[in-house]
Amino acid sequence: MAAPADALEPVRAELLRAARAEAGAVLEGARADAEETLRVARATADRVLASARAAGAADGTAAAAGERIRAAEDAWTAELAARAAAYADLRAGVRSGVRRALAEDAPARDRLVAAARDLLGARARITDAPGGGVVAEVPGRRVDLSADALADRALERAGARAEHLWELP
Repeated sequence: MAAPADALEPVRAELLRAARAEAGAVLEGARADAEETLRVARATADRVLASARAAGAADGTAAAAGERIRAAEDAWTAELAARAAAYADLRAGVRSGVRRALAEDAPARDRLVAAARDLLGARARITDAPGGGVVAEVPGRRVDLSADALADRALERAGARAEHLWELP
C-alpha cells in the first residue's frame, strides 16, 4: 500500500505547491489592496484634516473679528458713559456756581426781573425760581431765568467747545 501513496505524492506536492502559490498571490494581492486602502484613507484623512484646519482657522478669524467688534463696542459704550458722567458733573458744577453767584449778588435778581420785563412787558408776572433766579409769565408766553435754566443755556452755548472735554491732554 505504500506504493499507491507514493504515486500520489507528486500530485499532492503539485497541488500543495499550487495552493501555496495561489495563497501567496492572494496574500500579496490582499497586502497590495490593504496598502492602497491605507494610502487612500491616509490621503482622505489628510484632506479632511487640512479642511478642518482651514475651517477652524476661518472660524477662529471670524470669532476674533467678532471679539474685536465687541471690544470696540464695549470701549465706545464705556467712553460714552464716561462722557455722560463728566458732562453731568460739569452741568451740576455750573448749576451750583450760578446758584451761588445769584445768592451772593443781590442786585442780580433785579437785573433778571428787568430782563424778563424787557422780554415779556411790564405786565409779566414774576416769581422766584427754586435755587435762584426768576420765572416770568404772560398769557401764552413764559421766560425761564432760573439759575438752572441759565446754567443749562450757558452749557448749550458752549456747544462744540465742550467736545474738548473728551480730548486727551
